[in-house]
Amino acid sequence: MNWAGKLAGVVIGSLAGPVGAAVGLFLGHQLDRGMSGARKSGAARFEGVGEVFFETTFGVMGHIAKADGRVSEAEIQAARGIMSRMRLNEYQVREAIRLFTAGKAPDWPLQAELGRLRQALGTRRTLRRAFLEIQMEAALAEGMLGAETRELLWRVASALDLSRVEMAQVEALLRLGRGFGGERQAAAPRPSAEDAYRVLGVSPDASDAQVKLAYRRLMNQHHPDKLRSRGMPESMIPVAETKTRQIRAAWDTVRAARGMR
Repeated sequence: MNWAGKLAGVVIGSLAGPVGAAVGLFLGHQLDRGMSGARKSGAARFEGVGEVFFETTFGVMGHIAKADGRVSEAEIQAARGIMSRMRLNEYQVREAIRLFTAGKAPDWPLQAELGRLRQALGTRRTLRRAFLEIQMEAALAEGMLGAETRELLWRVASALDLSRVEMAQVEALLRLGRGFGGERQAAAPRPSAEDAYRVLGVSPDASDAQVKLAYRRLMNQHHPDKLRSRGMPESMIPVAETKTRQIRAAWDTVRAARGMR
């Protein structure tokens, strides 16, 4: 699939936040060059990362959607929305639907597919987290996560060597983002203390110093000025600004609860 590499870039850029966007766009270009070269040389090749990312995305999505025994209209629309944001053509949409449908089977090999993805992504932790964000976003289509769905999401995170803290942080950021009413909103809603700690990636019993360090680390990763200096496209800056507001809102909540200055 010639489109596989660029597709991975579009997926990550549209769904996984500013850091994932920058990495995804670069990765997609490199993947297409690499796969094209492999075909010209006639050499055997391992499946392209973009192709594995695409196939696993919709297979896992279908499997998680079926976790509670049925696939709701909201979950179908969420999958359709992701396809639209990926700018898939007619053939690619049909392929994504086929993968989603196959993933709904009870005996679909979830662990084997996750293992294939983990091997393909290697040390690219940003892309592994991006994959979890995509699955979490689709699973949150109905607002609540049932026990079966949450367990499957943890199996995804675990297979990709992501921690429960990271999974909770992804969920908290996505839930908080829903309260913004779009990226144009200037002020972030105040999260609950529980969600605020999850956004920062620390536990309530962490020291003030640990909380402050976590906040500064996140701001360093997501602040628009920092990302501009690292080559972030200007079109992705609004995404960074939204995430920065979320992080600041979480910090303000924790700081107020602790009486920190």
